[in-house]
Amino acid sequence: MTLLALETVAFRDIIQPTTMDIGAGPSTIILGANGAGKSVLMRLMHGLLAPSSGRVAWRGTGRQAMVFQRPVMLRRSALANVVYALELAGTANAERPAMDALREVGLAHLAQRPARVLSGGEQQRLALARAWALHPQLLFLDEPTASLDPSATREIENVIRAFDAAGTKIVMATHNLGQARRLGDEVIYLHEGRVLERAPVEQFFAKPATAEAAAFIKGELPWA
Repeated sequence: MTLLALETVAFRDIIQPTTMDIGAGPSTIILGANGAGKSVLMRLMHGLLAPSSGRVAWRGTGRQAMVFQRPVMLRRSALANVVYALELAGTANAERPAMDALREVGLAHLAQRPARVLSGGEQQRLALARAWALHPQLLFLDEPTASLDPSATREIENVIRAFDAAGTKIVMATHNLGQARRLGDEVIYLHEGRVLERAPVEQFFAKPATAEAAAFIKGELPWA
């Protein structure tokens, strides 16, 4: 089932004309060097940016959500942050599902703690709880563990796996090649705003189809 269709989508000089479908099911990892356009491509997919040309067509039946590398925390408790997201989505009696979402990410014990005093890893899990509460059909993750230590990274990866197990389609940009192998089913490789490869994860790493991807895997291009 196709969730998103990108039809000759371009954005200024950052993303070159791209046509692709994003389907339900397997997790998709977006890889590329610094400045390749990964974050811009995800924002186009999610509708946060309007393409300079072409169009992005949403063909899903449910909600989308997006979690950023540095999520914005409201000046209120962890629980109230999730309640607010649910109320924006039109959910009545939001406190109970908000608490359920906090339990899913291991933050129920911090429900009344001000969100802005949480650690970086806890804030990222709170951002994931806000997404979890919406039960999205498609979840975009933009470098969700880039600034976290290994322990916090493992916790975030566990939550991402829970989303996947619950049937949410994951599209994630990451600079971490090991993480791409652990969490991804397919790779979209972006180079200077162009999609050069799209392949199953193991195929991409074992036998990249382009010299640019091979150099990136070997560490001969800067990571992003």
